[in-house]
Amino acid sequence: MDATLFTIACVLVGGVAGLFGGLLGIGGGIVVVPALIFLFDRVHLFSSAPRTATLVAVGTSLGSIVFTALAAARAQIRAGMVDWDVVRRWTVGLMVGGYMSGFVAASLPLTTLRLLIGTFLALISIVMLTSWRPSPHRALPGALASSAIAGAAGLVSGMAGIGGGNVIVPTLVFHNVPVHRATATSSTLGFPVALSGALGYIVRGWNETALTSGFLGYLYLPALAALVASSMLMAPVGVRLAHRIAPGPLRKVFGVVLALVSIQLLIAAWR
Repeated sequence: MDATLFTIACVLVGGVAGLFGGLLGIGGGIVVVPALIFLFDRVHLFSSAPRTATLVAVGTSLGSIVFTALAAARAQIRAGMVDWDVVRRWTVGLMVGGYMSGFVAASLPLTTLRLLIGTFLALISIVMLTSWRPSPHRALPGALASSAIAGAAGLVSGMAGIGGGNVIVPTLVFHNVPVHRATATSSTLGFPVALSGALGYIVRGWNETALTSGFLGYLYLPALAALVASSMLMAPVGVRLAHRIAPGPLRKVFGVVLALVSIQLLIAAWR
């Protein structure tokens, strides 16, 4: 694959990721990570370093989510849908977990990493696709429990390069936060998660990405630039669509997306 075709492909991937990020509050990483792995497998640069290619795909995804989440968060804040109490309680824990994710992911076998994440997302998708409803008496936990949940969410999200929405949205819905408010809050929290996660992948990969120029740790800057250019244009479009869709269908769409991602990860790990 030549450089021009690679850039065009990244622009298309970024557009789809931005749309999904704004629509579902998921940061778009569920599109970016598998797409970048697919593209990197066809780029000579990574032909002799498949492990590094996977880590770079995750790190670059988080780098793009920084900008996607920022664009989506601005639109959600203007719409007045963000739960600021959750943002205050969760931000620090999410950032700590996000930063550590690069170090943990780099220390795990790729098979183990994909199995853990794929299984986790499969469980979440089942909850979102079924008729399950949380107990009406269940409320968000206190500050200490919220910090622990946020730290785990940041760690898992950063290890998968998929942003915090895949964990944050189901968790908030579980605690009786309406799905639209959960999605809006997730979009806002996606920025600190992605920022700290990208920083962790930069620091962890600083001395290991000597393949050629264009790297910042485990971030590949040419791909990042193409992803950001299109994702920031499409994220606000996704936000506007989200506010026009009823909560039920939005919940089902979210569950289907998670199911597809989990299946892809589990198949890859099995192979």
